[in-house]
Amino acid sequence: MNDNTVAFIGAGNMARCVIAAMVNNGYPSKNIIAANRSQPKLTALAADYAIETTLDNIHAVVQADVIVLAVKPQMMQQLCENLIAQAPEIADKLFVTLAAGIPVSRYKDWLGNVRIVRSMPNTPSLVSLGVTGLFASDCSNYEKAFTDHMFSGTGLNVWLDDEAKIDHIIAVTGSSPAYFFYFMQSMQQVAEELGFDAEQAKKMVAQTALGAATMALGSEHSFADLRAQVTSKGGTTHEAVTTFANQGLEKMVSDAMYAAIKRAQEMAQSF
Repeated sequence: MNDNTVAFIGAGNMARCVIAAMVNNGYPSKNIIAANRSQPKLTALAADYAIETTLDNIHAVVQADVIVLAVKPQMMQQLCENLIAQAPEIADKLFVTLAAGIPVSRYKDWLGNVRIVRSMPNTPSLVSLGVTGLFASDCSNYEKAFTDHMFSGTGLNVWLDDEAKIDHIIAVTGSSPAYFFYFMQSMQQVAEELGFDAEQAKKMVAQTALGAATMALGSEHSFADLRAQVTSKGGTTHEAVTTFANQGLEKMVSDAMYAAIKRAQEMAQSF
């Protein structure tokens, strides 16, 4: 499956994440092209991953077997319409989109009845510990298998049987690295108040988060059970966890995640 040429149109952070994961997972650099309006991002990608780069979108897509649309959502309609107008033959290729919020129906309005996979990777994909939600429209089994292979270096792939679940996975995995960073930031601030320097505090908090996540992934126990195992009644952890509960942590998390879903749905309706 490494024989397909993959063209990334757009060279932002998420495109970089996927390119890095592909190359680090053994995908041939010579079979990856990145196109972008800005030369500095292309220069950095070429230096880091030895891929082909170009300022010309059409040059990239006509060479590709798979076209990854990785521009900002507000730029997507113009991009798609320009691509199909200048290179109508690309309608027979597989499209993969990294943009949040745009439904398959809009891509088909702009590109025609193309075969397309909506993807929603998260930023830990850069270190092969990400989660990518995937939804396919009119794709063959081979095309789904190739897309799965393309994202395999990013971490866990989750195929969705309903496009609406893309909005849900945004809340659960797409936005959630920021939730954890926010929580860790708050813990670091308290650690510094307690006398640890910034570097020590960051490392202690991050290492503890890594250890907890690793334990959870390696255990058959639920999160609730794992929490109970380190929460002795009347002890220090019990006091901290009780404080979280009394101040409404579960409701706060629920409200935040449903707010993310609502915003994703609003974005979809705006296209």
